Amino acid sequence: MSSPDTEPQSLYAKREPIFPRRVKGAFRNLKWWIMAFTLGLYYITPWLRWDRGPSLPDQAVLVDMANRRFFFLMIEIWPHEFYFVAGLLIMAGLGLFLFTSAAGRVWCGYACPQTVWTDLFILVERWVEGDRNARLRLHRSKWTAEKIRKTATKWAAWLLIAVATGGAWVFYFTDAPTLAVDLVTGQAHFMAYMTILVLTATTFFFGGFFREQICIYACPWPRIQAAMIDEDTLTINYRHWRGEPRGKLQKGEVTATNGDCIDCMACVNVCPMGIDIRDGQQMACITCGLCIDACNDVMDRIGKPRDLIGYMALTDEVAEISGKEPKSVWKHVFRPRTIMYTVLWSGVGLALVVALFLRSSIDLNVTPVRNPTFVTLSDGTIRNTYDIRVLNKLGHDMDLNVSLTSDADLRIALEGTDETTISVPANEQQTQRVYVFATPGSEAALNDRTDLRLWVEDNDGTNRIHHDTIFNGKGK
Repeated sequence: MSSPDTEPQSLYAKREPIFPRRVKGAFRNLKWWIMAFTLGLYYITPWLRWDRGPSLPDQAVLVDMANRRFFFLMIEIWPHEFYFVAGLLIMAGLGLFLFTSAAGRVWCGYACPQTVWTDLFILVERWVEGDRNARLRLHRSKWTAEKIRKTATKWAAWLLIAVATGGAWVFYFTDAPTLAVDLVTGQAHFMAYMTILVLTATTFFFGGFFREQICIYACPWPRIQAAMIDEDTLTINYRHWRGEPRGKLQKGEVTATNGDCIDCMACVNVCPMGIDIRDGQQMACITCGLCIDACNDVMDRIGKPRDLIGYMALTDEVAEISGKEPKSVWKHVFRPRTIMYTVLWSGVGLALVVALFLRSSIDLNVTPVRNPTFVTLSDGTIRNTYDIRVLNKLGHDMDLNVSLTSDADLRIALEGTDETTISVPANEQQTQRVYVFATPGSEAALNDRTDLRLWVEDNDGTNRIHHDTIFNGKGK
């Protein structure tokens, strides 16, 4: 039991700024390509055009909150079709499970927005202040005119990136060129400016100052990933049986008792999380592969075999220590667990594609008016009332015929017209009151409930949809 004078132990260590050293190699090049692709996709997508006709917006990707629709190229999703969005979210989750089971935190190391923007901010920092040693000296030095100038330049560049990031996000929710003009002229909605402000602040501070702390403390995935990996998951590991005992290598000196690791700290100096992979797997490791590039470069220069640090599974570690041949990469990637995730992912995707192509261009919703449930007219005819809502998903007006089918003798009429046709404007919903009649003494008039089906279709029958409902009679 601690004494009353003992200070409570802090649960959080004070952050020590990390200044990763520049490295070249296959994994660094892969990260550059992914960063360029994802950033380009994010910034450029709102400006892409897609011709949908005169009555619809021509922005290729648009979340139209005002009209409650989502546009993606030729696809248009309405509010009642939110199951498409839910399906995409399920696919994203299954995809994350799949890649994590196969190769650890590859999402975190290569494509996570926090990683991508942190890489971009570090690149700017390196351009302005120099590589690791120069940045360390600048950080530890007193505030001089040069330090103020470089810091101000770096922060200004970060702020421009952050503003562009926040600005690009709001362009997804309204016509990008129009909003851009409104933002510059001060005519945009207050929420647009507030959204840009919030996203600018979070991008600036998360990418510039909090960096690895977001991954360690704020993101839940490092704690969840343990359930996604097993002994066959490929993760980054240090081959300690090859590298130990480590020791410094002097020029021209060969020490037979030492392992391949010369304790150069290159793997630590390039790590954006500031960890030492030689200490084993850690929650902070995002498996970005930069330590592999750094170590391979050192091994090449001292004439040692590559991959002292590399992607490997726990089963490979056991095999290599015992002198056996490890499994091939494909046997790690394609195993029952990952195959199951792939099948589930593909099944959800296939179901969404089928649902997308089978959906009708019109949608029908029927609401029976139950107060009263039926009306008896002067001649004994029984009348039921229904409110139908017809949605036209096409880019042109449609004349739609309303009809019914039933085993009983029923007829239909539309309120306010002698015809059974309604006109529904393009991309709009039309509400129409419908009456259904049963002749006196007929089976439908005497029964409590009679099944019927209401139909809505265009003139040539290309677009046709139905809704099953009930006709209420007097009851015997």
